[in-house]
Amino acid sequence: MIEKTLLKAGIKNIAGVDEAGRGPCAGPLVVACVILKDPLSTDLNEIKDSKELSAQAREDLYKVVIDNSLAYSIIEVTVSEIDSLGLHKCNIEGMRRAINALTIKPEYVLTDGYPIPGLTTPNLAVWKGDQVAISISAASILAKVYRDKIMIELDKEYPNYGLASHKGYITASHTAAIKELGVLPIHRKSFANIAAVIEASK
Repeated sequence: MIEKTLLKAGIKNIAGVDEAGRGPCAGPLVVACVILKDPLSTDLNEIKDSKELSAQAREDLYKVVIDNSLAYSIIEVTVSEIDSLGLHKCNIEGMRRAINALTIKPEYVLTDGYPIPGLTTPNLAVWKGDQVAISISAASILAKVYRDKIMIELDKEYPNYGLASHKGYITASHTAAIKELGVLPIHRKSFANIAAVIEASK
């Protein structure tokens, strides 16, 4: 565990950052950042990459992460920001925002895969970080659960698109709904599949 090495070096207040919603063509990008009280605590034994957990397990572990955090933040990057700035830039900016939103300044930051240019706090971009760093795994659970709840609420606002089930990802049923019912304000118009539907409807 990366945190164990950092703790041995006398570094505390280690922040993990991860996002949910890079792939979907609808809904916001959500970035979470968390500083765990003790990354080595047995309370966190079940924490792993959110993609490896069932929805119910993520829900249960969301509270575990909150209860075991010294500080955490969850921020949303809007669809309009994604369309105007681009997904990658928004992802980096979202991570920066989430780190800055913490009530406690971290001594070290671990990010999932992508470095954050210009970040003054010592940091490390970890390849497949949500699988090898518990702080990043914890952040991935916060981001995923939070975003899923947003998509479930949006499903009530925009029924017949199946948002509660596919969470905005590009599925056959989602594509069929877009073609039949049209593009919504929550769809990312910079994404090729959405742009193609808009172009075809002209």
